[in-house]
Amino acid sequence: MRLLSYLLDGEPRYGAAVAGGVVDLTRRIGRDYSDVKALIAANALADAQEAVARATPDYALEDLVLLPPVLAPEKLWCIGVNYAERNAEYKDNSDLPKYPSLFVRSMSSMTGSGQPLEKPKVSEQLDYEGELVIVIGQGGRHIPREKAWSHVFGMTLCNEGTIRDWLRHGKFNVTQGKNFDRSGSIGPWIVTADELDPRGPHDIITRVNGEVRQQDTTDRLMFPFDFIISYLSTFATLKPGDMIVTGTPTGAGVRFDPPRWLKVGDVVEVESRGIGVLRNAVAAEQ
Repeated sequence: MRLLSYLLDGEPRYGAAVAGGVVDLTRRIGRDYSDVKALIAANALADAQEAVARATPDYALEDLVLLPPVLAPEKLWCIGVNYAERNAEYKDNSDLPKYPSLFVRSMSSMTGSGQPLEKPKVSEQLDYEGELVIVIGQGGRHIPREKAWSHVFGMTLCNEGTIRDWLRHGKFNVTQGKNFDRSGSIGPWIVTADELDPRGPHDIITRVNGEVRQQDTTDRLMFPFDFIISYLSTFATLKPGDMIVTGTPTGAGVRFDPPRWLKVGDVVEVESRGIGVLRNAVAAEQ
């Protein structure tokens, strides 16, 4: 099932993308589950599947304003430097990391598929980072690696947009450059684990104006999904609807000589065969 969130008459709703359009689940089962996060927390995927099986599409997908599939996850984790060769990009002669690099983003820094990415007034260095996202279903703490897969509800995509010259404003953190409003995106939907095995392998491709800039596969992750889930749950309780952005391949704009920053009017597409395409154009901050 492909679960998504969207605006209708200014109100957030959720549904399922099917052949021919979108089935509105807010109208059909929303009295029991208010949004995608509530559906996940209630382990109620079967109720959504039953509702969709009895329905015809309510809306055309192209007529909807898409939002990130989970509107208010308790945690939006981001893993850095996770694909082979990414560590070498830093040219600091460091050993391969023993543990994942980690930071967090606020949901105000994310928008939905088809909505504009915002190039801020204070910087010319808006960059793209195409990534796969794990969505947590069953929560937990101290999750053994061998049981991690049972905690995955599904997968989606992220453009983990970054303002490069704001990454090092502080001595130790990257938080500022990772949290500009609407600088990144998540979507277009969650593909549930019963239809897309999170074990993979999964491909990931990023295009800018049709040109492939990033391309890799999860076979080459330094820290695989099951390790990440186990590691994070060692120090923090994972909750239903939490999202884990799992790292970007080589080829971000900052790594070109000269760097290739995103400009107003550029179109960024992040794609994985089993999920679909996350597409956003770049607009100027108003």
